[in-house]
Amino acid sequence: MRKVIQFVAALCDSVGLSDWRQYQYNIKQVKRLMRQAQQSKRGRSKTAKQEEKREARLLQAHKNYVTLSESMLIKVKNTVKIVETSGELTTTLLPLLESINHFSRHADRQVDQIKRRVLQGEEIPHDEKVFSLFQSHTEWISKGKAGVPVELGLRVCVLEDQHQFILHHTVMEKQTDDQVAVPMVTHTKQIFSELNSCSFDKGFHSSRNQEALSSILTVTAMPRKGSLSKKAKAHETSEAFRKARYKHSAVESAINALEVHGLNRCPDHGIDGFKRYVALSIVTRNIHRIGTLLKQAEAKRDMRRKVRYRNNLLKLAA
Repeated sequence: MRKVIQFVAALCDSVGLSDWRQYQYNIKQVKRLMRQAQQSKRGRSKTAKQEEKREARLLQAHKNYVTLSESMLIKVKNTVKIVETSGELTTTLLPLLESINHFSRHADRQVDQIKRRVLQGEEIPHDEKVFSLFQSHTEWISKGKAGVPVELGLRVCVLEDQHQFILHHTVMEKQTDDQVAVPMVTHTKQIFSELNSCSFDKGFHSSRNQEALSSILTVTAMPRKGSLSKKAKAHETSEAFRKARYKHSAVESAINALEVHGLNRCPDHGIDGFKRYVALSIVTRNIHRIGTLLKQAEAKRDMRRKVRYRNNLLKLAA
């Protein structure tokens, strides 16, 4: 509602309308009722009567909030119609009009969901929820870890080699781990034909992935979920499987390095900006890794020079 009111006020100012002169006051009204709806959820009801009063306050606060929002949305739509029929809508104002329509649609959706969730007691399906108005690709990520059970963002899958270079990555839009395992390995295998072994987290497991990857890789270290059959147990206790799993923890350092070097938060806007930022971060990580190897090689050369110099001094002294 804040963005809708701000944009429609800017539109009116551009065409000389005075309908939204008090737009800042209107924003404060909406914000005040939103705060009241938020505060109405709080309380420590000890008796059934107190709980009934709290529930009544909660419903009334949300009704007031929804009613004001609906009335302002109607006024916004009427203002847009007036501007469109006035003949003063120039091409420079079209982006502003698109922004008004965009945020108005989000406001209508949110009003509908508040009515269904709070006033009618309906449970909103997860697919209908929007977690960011400005970055619509944002997803609710259930990590299942202590301290950080959930995060808002977008998952990225990376494939790292034994030299700690990231060979391939995938931005997972509404995808799970088991859906990206085979495409990741297939694409990497096309570029790096010597790839013959790969280790995965347990979340990548599916019977289809196990079968498909076994035909691509020599060793597929993908732990199965649940109880294991004799054949699966023999495979996961084999020497090749265990060696691949021992090296799997190294990918955690790559994930941490990406987060430390800028990938913890993406400042770019839109899904295209997100993908571009991820790709540049991974290129930066690989360049950083090259620099580390060069420094290590230089340190070894310096050490060999010092040893040779010391040996020469010992020979002269002898």
